[in-house]
Amino acid sequence: MTHPLRPSAAPSRGRHQRTGEAGSAVSAWQARSDHAWRVLAAVPDPEVPVLSVVDLGLVREVNCDDDGIEVVLTPTYSGCPATEIIESSVREALLAADLGPVRVITRRAPAWTTDWISDAGRAKLRDYGIAPPGAVNNTLRFHPRTIDCPRCGSAHTERLSAFGSTACKALYRCIDCREPFEHFKPI
Repeated sequence: MTHPLRPSAAPSRGRHQRTGEAGSAVSAWQARSDHAWRVLAAVPDPEVPVLSVVDLGLVREVNCDDDGIEVVLTPTYSGCPATEIIESSVREALLAADLGPVRVITRRAPAWTTDWISDAGRAKLRDYGIAPPGAVNNTLRFHPRTIDCPRCGSAHTERLSAFGSTACKALYRCIDCREPFEHFKPI
């Protein structure tokens, strides 16, 4: 069963051991796992706080067993300066929700992709004024052909800089409404 907050690209493979009590441990672990996903859905990304770590697709798995909860994270890229902050925020949120002990595992393969950003996350980016990434295109292209303005929806935009406030965003301006905006680059 896929959890509504879990990324569909890599559903959680929780460790569930059957017990003699007709699976009572399994149902308890599932309840803890579901609670953990709800808690994680409220942990903001430190660089784009309008998104949670779940919206961004950083949380790959939540596994529950007798030893506690294990959360598997995949950073946006191997050199992401926010990785340690995210790990700490995840651990603190789960401990504050009395879901400990908590183990956080960082898994870099498969590499994170903007395709893992949830539909809700893409809508939150747009509402926040950041143009969400399109689908990843494996064809080498230095920048997308058209980026719609998240404020007015116009496709009449121009790139001002390949880099915005972070390396994962580019700076654009709408020719129609004249407003600058960032575009979350597809990777």
